[in-house]
Amino acid sequence: MIPVAGGKYRVWTRRVGSGSAKVLLLHGGPGINHRYLECFADFLPQEGIETYFYDQLGSVFSDNPDDPSLWTIERYTNEVEEVRQGLGLENFVLYGHSWGGMLAYEYALKHGSHLKSMIVSDMVAGIPAYVTHAAKLRAEFPPDVQQTMEKYEAAGQYDAPEYQRIIFENLYTRHLCRLDPWPEPVERSLRFINNKIYNYMQGPNEFVITGTMKNWDRTADLKNIRTKALVIGARYDTMDPDEMRRIAAAMPNARAAISDKGSHLCMYDDQAWYFDQVLRFLKETA
Repeated sequence: MIPVAGGKYRVWTRRVGSGSAKVLLLHGGPGINHRYLECFADFLPQEGIETYFYDQLGSVFSDNPDDPSLWTIERYTNEVEEVRQGLGLENFVLYGHSWGGMLAYEYALKHGSHLKSMIVSDMVAGIPAYVTHAAKLRAEFPPDVQQTMEKYEAAGQYDAPEYQRIIFENLYTRHLCRLDPWPEPVERSLRFINNKIYNYMQGPNEFVITGTMKNWDRTADLKNIRTKALVIGARYDTMDPDEMRRIAAAMPNARAAISDKGSHLCMYDDQAWYFDQVLRFLKETA
């Protein structure tokens, strides 16, 4: 348990394996938890890579204060640095998936001197690009489905069972995870999402971004991230794979890897390819 927010709260971490290469994993959300990343324990420690899981403040095993003043990108970025210090990490690899990728960009810009390299998985560098791609995916839904969504959105009924079913069947099963059934760690992770944080920072769902991070955009700052980086994504991702290629090209020491068949959770629905790419990068930068 690592003290954060000036020592007022604590966050949970767990080390798996040991080795000279050390990787800190930042989960998605905001407000989800590390559980869906448990598959990393099946691949990294066996290759001599010391792997650190961590639940961000407000997530399952960490403290859960009900204080919206804590739910900012800046404070979560500072939290990553507090965790680094608490674990004694230096010259380490930072991995960020989805929302965790946002934090990875922010951390590299603010504390990049501590990094050996970083991996940004399934995340673009700005919410505007995210919104544009989400609108493109939505336009592919059947017209009657789009009309039903608009009806519920106009009424602000984002929790309506039919609306939730539409998003699950048309977005999540195609672009979040393409496996049927979903892997147990994914199901378990999503069962324990902190919706207060998610809704406050993002909004009701992937199509309605009304939260505090809606204007976040680091696209213009990518040229300043000199850390060696892998930007990894997938053809069916909720994030635009072409944008991820552009992001890698904009950073001085980055490259992109895009799965031909995976989605936002391509660490599961194209697992062999995904970990081949991740391990190859980690060995190159070790």
